[in-house]
Parts: sequence; C-alpha cells; structure tokens
Amino acid sequence: MQFRQQALAKLQSPEELDLPVRLARPQGWLALGVTVVVMAAASVWAVTGSVASTVSAQAILTHGQGSYLLQSPVAGQVTAVLAKQGERLPANAPVVKVRTSQGDSVVRTVAAGRVTALAATIGQIIQTGADIAAVEKVAHASDPLYATVYVPAENAAAVPEHAAVDLTVSSVPTQRYGVLRGHVKSVDRAAQSAQSIAAFLGDSQLGEQFTKKGRPVAVLVALDRSSGTKSGFRWSSADGPPYQLDSMTLASGSIRLADQRPVDWLLP
Repeated sequence: MQFRQQALAKLQSPEELDLPVRLARPQGWLALGVTVVVMAAASVWAVTGSVASTVSAQAILTHGQGSYLLQSPVAGQVTAVLAKQGERLPANAPVVKVRTSQGDSVVRTVAAGRVTALAATIGQIIQTGADIAAVEKVAHASDPLYATVYVPAENAAAVPEHAAVDLTVSSVPTQRYGVLRGHVKSVDRAAQSAQSIAAFLGDSQLGEQFTKKGRPVAVLVALDRSSGTKSGFRWSSADGPPYQLDSMTLASGSIRLADQRPVDWLLP
C-alpha cells in the first residue's frame, strides 16, 4: 500500500522539462582539460624521451695485462729473498733462493713486471707449487693504468662502448677530491669465474670477493687523462688528489648504461 501511494504521488507531480540541464561544473571542465594535457604530454615523452640509468659494481685499478702468481718449481727452505715488494723486475729476474736436497735453486720471474706481494720469507719451508710472489705484468713505468669493473652478468649486455664511468677509489677521500673519470674501452662478454679472476689479478682472495654474488663480466675502463692534476687523471674535482695512483687499488665503478625510451618498458 505504501509503494502504491508513492507511485500515485509521482504521477501527479509535474515534469521538470523546462529546467536547463547542467552537464558539468566549470571546475570539472578544468580538471578534465588538465588531465588530457598531462596524458598527451606523457604519451609524447614516452615515445620521444629517454631515461638514463647506471650500474654499479666492484672495481680494481690494474695494468691491462693483469698479474700472475709466481710459484716455486722446487721444494726446500728459503735462504734469501732477492726482490722487494713494489720493485719492477725484468723477465727471468731472481726473486728467492731455495735450498734443496740437490743444492741451491733460484726462483725467477716468468715475465717482466712489478712485485705486488711477496709470500716467501727467509727460513720458510716451501713445497713444490707454493706461492712465492704476485707479479703485475708491467714492463715500463709508462704503461697505462686501467680500471677493471666486474659488472653483474645480467647487466653486461646493456653496457655501451665508450660509456662514461665514475670510479670511487678506496685510497682517495671522495668528499674532498671527488671521483675518477673514465670511459669503457672493452667489455668481455664471457662471465668470469673466481679462478679466472684470481689468475688475472694474481690474488685468490680477490677472485672470491668479486664472485660473491655470481660470476661477473669484466669491463675494461680507460682512465681519462689530464695534464693539470698531480695524478695525471681527470677527476670530478678541479685538481684531484695530490699524489699518484697505485695499481691493485680497490674501487667501485658506476657505468652509465644506454639510454632507454619509456615506451620500451611497455613493449614485449
């Protein structure tokens, strides 16, 4: 009965056909216009714009040919250490003297280089194959210094040639002297094992350190030169540190990857 009375009341009420229809408020038209403009601008940016990204990884300053571990071909007692750490030696230079059952034997360098570490001490008993020294393969003082950045394998394909690289060097206070500048010289597409890294750097601990998160790819970085700095390289600061850089110095590298269009993220 209640619904019947409501229906009769609706029929008796006059139709409001002569009243104007309000489609939207002015504020609504303004919001709609702004939304359309923003969407159009976003669409244009997605097609024509680009987004820069970087990848960061552990790095080390080295000479391009790497290092090698000098091992003893004989067993016996070390009676003399004939080389010093940091000394540059030619090929076949004496490093240590070992007393064996057949007489004294001298362990010599395999290739010219700089002794970066000495593992043998006088009086030490060593076995055949024991590590004697780590030798960096650098024949001349003018041989260029590089940085090797060990990039995660999944990011290696996105590293372009000549990409800009910023290196934070462990021995240089970044807040005071900034970062070291460089650019990508080459990318080794094969992933490196701990053993291959250790063989190149002459240090098994570094091989393990650089592969903790998986097998990386080695990216060789040429350091930008500058005649106006003490180190001879270009830095983000005006002068850089007031001293030379040493090889086998740890660093971290930030490599700029190839720019991407936002629309590429939506495409399969």
